[in-house]
Amino acid sequence: MKETINRIVKPSLLKNREETMPNFLETTIDKFTFKVADDRFYTPAGIWALAEGNRIRIGLSDFQQQRSGDVAFAEIKPVGTQLAFDDEVAVIETIKVNISLGSPIAGSVVEINSAMTDTPEVINQDPYSVGWMAVIEAVDWKADLPRLMDPQTYFAHMKSVAQEELNKG
Repeated sequence: MKETINRIVKPSLLKNREETMPNFLETTIDKFTFKVADDRFYTPAGIWALAEGNRIRIGLSDFQQQRSGDVAFAEIKPVGTQLAFDDEVAVIETIKVNISLGSPIAGSVVEINSAMTDTPEVINQDPYSVGWMAVIEAVDWKADLPRLMDPQTYFAHMKSVAQEELNKG
């Protein structure tokens, strides 16, 4: 078993963007490094939710995208789709698996990342920024929030799952 290193990483400004990226909780297990953005919430399945007022931007965590493999196709529910918590919001196809992704909140899809049509691999390249999938107008964000994990809880969950997979493999 390799040594696990936990640290917070503060990236510099992104090119062509005025905003800064979040801090990351980071760990290395075996030969893989996984990052968890500390400014959003997570489902156990690795879907992140970032509140922007009552609109919630969602995407796939770094751990989940690495675990799933290179994304070849992403199908996001169309704008206007009404979702209950955990309803299918997207399906991604990778070289390893097809994954149905449940919505982390109840609401209505109001925006889809256009990159998902032509370049879904941005999920692998930058899952916490340009690799976002959709924006959902929340029905009741405060009611959905307790169902999600804070970054530290997801980080511990992710490390546990990664370690279990390493021990099996």
